Amino acid sequence: MRVSNVRRTLLSAAIAGLAALSLTIQPAAAATFPASHPRILVEYDRGSGQQPENVVVTPNGKLNVVLAQSAQIEEVSPGGHRRLLASLPQPADGGVNTPSLGFSLATGLVRTDDGTLYVGYAAGDDSLTGIWRIRPGGKPQRIIPLSTASFPNGMALDERTGRLYIADSTRGIIWRAPITGGTPTAWASGADYEPSGLLGVNGLKLHNGAVWVSNLDQGRLLRVPLTPDGSAGAAQTKASGLTSLDDFEFVGGTDDVVGTLNAANEVALIHPEDGSHSTILTGEDGLRGPTSLALRGNKLYVLSAAFVIEDGKPNILTANFHRTHHH
Repeated sequence: MRVSNVRRTLLSAAIAGLAALSLTIQPAAAATFPASHPRILVEYDRGSGQQPENVVVTPNGKLNVVLAQSAQIEEVSPGGHRRLLASLPQPADGGVNTPSLGFSLATGLVRTDDGTLYVGYAAGDDSLTGIWRIRPGGKPQRIIPLSTASFPNGMALDERTGRLYIADSTRGIIWRAPITGGTPTAWASGADYEPSGLLGVNGLKLHNGAVWVSNLDQGRLLRVPLTPDGSAGAAQTKASGLTSLDDFEFVGGTDDVVGTLNAANEVALIHPEDGSHSTILTGEDGLRGPTSLALRGNKLYVLSAAFVIEDGKPNILTANFHRTHHH
């Protein structure tokens, strides 16, 4: 009697254990249209500061990736092979004076056709903070200085005028500077751009005659018109209620946007036409605090730096992206 009881208990425990196991090993299929088939392309070592923060796709389909705390820029092949391109000099104190975070980190990234890279650096140091230029095979050079109080983040190049636009997340300013370098000028500033706790303006893109920026703390996507004389028009809120909207990318020529919601651990498809949004990727798909993304053809690349997800490995996730028109 007692033996069969013990056996039954063991058996039910084993079944419960198997059920729990099958729950954990089933492939998570949380990806929602238009995203599908997510998989991890690269996993990083958080301990060595390799937290992927920003990305551009090169014409030959490789990724140029900024690793935030290690202040490195590397190339990642479509198959996940990594190659170091450059390292920025680190502040001796680790960047303790970097506003909001207290550690130095490399941030925004722009690439020109000749392979030259422009990298934002929030270093908490007057001699390091700003925009750095890295020519192919060359040494990094700071060409646009910013003060210790600045937190340069998202960046975009207006190829027509040769000007860089730079989101300064702690000072609530969009800077503008010639890509050749020099002192930047404040192009736009004010309440729309300011932080309300940690970081304000963050991701930045040029699109259809306007500068678009996310405000991380305010959870908003803003469109700032470029007026005929090149100055900033009034900011227009195109979507709100987007928890910790970090970086974003336009879907083709449309105004639709794919955005990373960092602390929410989601990627959302945002429709500025009516301000609506839907979640297309989550932590179940492998996101670990997504910071930025790139869309090339029907491939979506999402970088997770795991700043806010303590138990996660930073990674690059890739997924298929089915382009459709939103009506």
